[in-house]
Amino acid sequence: MMNQPAPQKRERPRSDRPRGGERREREESDLIDRLVGINRVSKVVKGGRNFSFAALVVVGDGKGRVGFGTGKAREVPEAIRKATDTAKKKMVRIALREGRTLHHDVEGHYGAGRVVLRSAPAGTGVIAGGPMRAIFETMGVQDVVCKSTGSQNPHNMIKATFDALNRCASPRSVAARRGLKVSDIVARRGDTETKE
Repeated sequence: MMNQPAPQKRERPRSDRPRGGERREREESDLIDRLVGINRVSKVVKGGRNFSFAALVVVGDGKGRVGFGTGKAREVPEAIRKATDTAKKKMVRIALREGRTLHHDVEGHYGAGRVVLRSAPAGTGVIAGGPMRAIFETMGVQDVVCKSTGSQNPHNMIKATFDALNRCASPRSVAARRGLKVSDIVARRGDTETKE
């Protein structure tokens, strides 16, 4: 009796194999990122000066999720990559009214940075300065009026804006907290819409 070779297992080509990271890559490709600012930082050492770069980046999905991050490295692209990775990890979901504006007016502060955010009727557009505009454009807000009344430092402005956004509450969450119906909350606001 002749020895027959053992049947070989047919493996699927690598391209056909499902990969766990595919969904994550697809989600990350939908994200919008904006570079808010780059700082050149110098450190004086024995042999002279060491230069590095600090980047501030805002990332959002255009549907109510947004985050910001900072990164520092010897080269600008590496600093931006670090900041973007941090921003993706720190993303938060903000409840939007009709998917285009905030539910109510709100104030926020961080250190000397103070901001006022106001909901706006359809067609107003994004009326906001540099760093705040980046947040609302990446978040997907179409109508909002903002004013920064404190520090003009972009780090403080962004942190103050996130403080204000975290204070925003949708009628649904307020109704659940108070044990009321959404229609009661919205009726008091003087609105007929019950959408979130």
